[in-house]
Amino acid sequence: MIDLYSWATPNGHKIHIMLEETGLKYNLHAVDIGRGEQFEPAFLAISPNNRIPALVDSDGPDGKPISIFESGAILLYLAEKSGKFIPKDRRGHYDVLQWLMWQMGGIGPMLGQVHHFRAYAPEQIAYAIDRYTNEAKRLYGVLDRRLADRPFVAGDYSIADMAIFPWLRSHERQGVILADYKNAQRWFDSIAARPSVARAVQLLTEKSRSVMDEKTREMLFGATQYQRR
Repeated sequence: MIDLYSWATPNGHKIHIMLEETGLKYNLHAVDIGRGEQFEPAFLAISPNNRIPALVDSDGPDGKPISIFESGAILLYLAEKSGKFIPKDRRGHYDVLQWLMWQMGGIGPMLGQVHHFRAYAPEQIAYAIDRYTNEAKRLYGVLDRRLADRPFVAGDYSIADMAIFPWLRSHERQGVILADYKNAQRWFDSIAARPSVARAVQLLTEKSRSVMDEKTREMLFGATQYQRR
């Protein structure tokens, strides 16, 4: 059985989508990052970087339990376990991998900075807002060009699409008008319409609708996350 430790964030939703799409049986455990549950020893034992999501599979590749952290690694693990959403041919395999890495190294970190400086920073810093908003628009442009002649980023629907999609759900908060990127808009709408995706993005959303009070702000952005453990 798979136990997933997660929260309603883009990185969490990546794995929610994959599990719903594959039909693999799993138990979902909420890790309230606004209340500091990501710093608890039991969670750090499976996610030493104190970030969600993290996964424990009682039936690992060798029949023994395995724990995995980092959303990209989890997507790859689940793709191999299920035999779905990543091509078996080597060329197609690496095509998916490069777009998954693009998300992990670009879309995720850069759009995360956009969210922070536009919505959560204690002071509005024009340089930071301009820098990361412009980078977000550049990345949307890369995606839009990629999708000009194909329905998904790497051939068939894959873990690369699942990784990218949740980050674009907050395009308005990123200072981006998705309609300005026609190909990306079409791609986004087609994924959002999938029943498994619609179910997945609702997971844990009710639990995560907490007020951004001082404790939550400290847990997400304050000194607590930098303590040595």
